[in-house]
Amino acid sequence: MSHDMAIDLGTANTLVYVRGRGIVLDEPSVVAIETVNGVKKVRAVGDDAKMMMGKTPENMEVIRPLRDGVIADIDVAEQMIKHFIHKVHGKRRFPRWPEIIICVPSGSTKVERRAIRDAASNAGASQVWLIEEPMAAAIGADMPVTEAIGSMVVDIGGGTTEVAVLSLRGLAYTTSVRVGGDKMDEAIGSYVRRNHNLLIGEATAERIKQQHGIAKMPADGVGERIHIKGRDLVNGVPKEIEITQAQIAEALSEPVSAIVEGVRMALENTAPELAADIVDQGIVVTGGGALLAGIDDVLREATGLPVTIAENPLTCVALGTGRALEDPMFRGVLHTA
Repeated sequence: MSHDMAIDLGTANTLVYVRGRGIVLDEPSVVAIETVNGVKKVRAVGDDAKMMMGKTPENMEVIRPLRDGVIADIDVAEQMIKHFIHKVHGKRRFPRWPEIIICVPSGSTKVERRAIRDAASNAGASQVWLIEEPMAAAIGADMPVTEAIGSMVVDIGGGTTEVAVLSLRGLAYTTSVRVGGDKMDEAIGSYVRRNHNLLIGEATAERIKQQHGIAKMPADGVGERIHIKGRDLVNGVPKEIEITQAQIAEALSEPVSAIVEGVRMALENTAPELAADIVDQGIVVTGGGALLAGIDDVLREATGLPVTIAENPLTCVALGTGRALEDPMFRGVLHTA
């Protein structure tokens, strides 16, 4: 059995792809740390830790080691990578140390890349390769990245939106906008607080976005009616209110226009020959943000180009990273830190 793996280390979710087996793990990038007699130890990682979010006692904290697409807490990130590697392979000793490919945002600095590489090395990798996120997303979405054809990918993740124009195994132009799913959750939370004096948690805001989120105003100007529970800021008691989908569209208008602006900027800076290809090929949207209803229509109206959502946007980056691990044709897109 091969132990080589590709890891899509995302702000919201971490996916692990093992050579020959495909995607074997898909869990939230969340770690719960418990402090016992002044000593910190990992209590839960992934799904179990996410369940505890916003519900922990004093001696425990739930940490998301990645923020805005970069590692914010290197020690916790290392523990998380270690945990996921052991979860995939069990506790048995490796017959040989695995080769690991990790996905990094195209806008990450050398220091951030080195931090990711060190975390994987300390977790037991013999060789660590890095691949840029938009490149992995494009490979996962079956785009012609090795040919002399310009193609454009918009990867809307949890922390960042990566916009890139690719050609001949390289990034001809790339820009990283620090807006993603997290900023959308924040926008919903602050809108409800501002207009309804109701305080809601991170998990509630995320659930509203996933079930009822919409990028543009509903056709009838109202949309669905949604019940939200939280804490009333005036009386300090739990309370339930009703809001409409149109209000959610209004709350999300700022992060959505930041994404549109990033796409516009990339198109402005694209070389004319590549721009000509993009007119034919169109734009492919990947990442969890691609699941936001109407995001493709908003981009289509803003750019006038054909916009398609990748087949399985959530796993695109992990599949592309896995393909780069297995297929020698894509070896040219990997970097060492």
